[in-house]
Amino acid sequence: MSIYSFVSQDQLDELDDEPRTRFVQLAHLAITSLDEKTDGLDPNDDVGWRILNELRFSCMNVLLASAANLKIEPFCTWGRPSFRDYGDSDWLEFKYDLDHYVTQIVLNNTAIKGDNSVAILPRTKGEIRGYINGLRECIEKATMDDGKREALLKKLDALERELEKRRVSMITVATIAYHLWAVPGSMWASYEIANKLITNVMQKVAEAKADDDERKALMAPEPVKALIAPIKAVEQKGFQNPAGFHFDAEDEPPF
Repeated sequence: MSIYSFVSQDQLDELDDEPRTRFVQLAHLAITSLDEKTDGLDPNDDVGWRILNELRFSCMNVLLASAANLKIEPFCTWGRPSFRDYGDSDWLEFKYDLDHYVTQIVLNNTAIKGDNSVAILPRTKGEIRGYINGLRECIEKATMDDGKREALLKKLDALERELEKRRVSMITVATIAYHLWAVPGSMWASYEIANKLITNVMQKVAEAKADDDERKALMAPEPVKALIAPIKAVEQKGFQNPAGFHFDAEDEPPF
């Protein structure tokens, strides 16, 4: 099976550019697809177990090849697995190590993304929603085709959904503001009103970010922790896994 058995081209095109995040997203998609393909298979039935085992092997092979391409340690050094004598223990060993790696990346990314998000007080969120309602009226009165109008209204819907989160993404807010500012002034019934409303949204978010940063500075947060290799990768030299592919562990954790 090829990578397209687990991930579509459209999904590949949407993956993040950063290698580790890209691998985590790819792994999530591939494992989800595998779960869907194997749902209903009976591992106690000879035919069911053989299909399950082949699908697991193919998924593992695809992810290891992806890790090699993206240079994701330690998986990029494991090489191509052998199907001879491949079984449940080989898949579980790989899955445990994959879960170990993905958990660390997700938690690290969550900490890093905190710098690009902001906690906004309910009262401020209410003020921003008022500006959004004003922008809706401006869009409805603007001189533009229905497709453009619908696209802009959907962006305001996305902004309101973002406000429901505990921490609001500043990148999302800025991107939506950019699309609104990109509308030619002649299209607005009143460019001054539309521009003022967009500016008010950005100003409220900026003020909330300044307050948020001040609170975090007083808390003196710990630095983001380095990734830790799976136990077997740091305890054993020249690890040989049951599936027959080789991994030479470094003296220090490979992350």
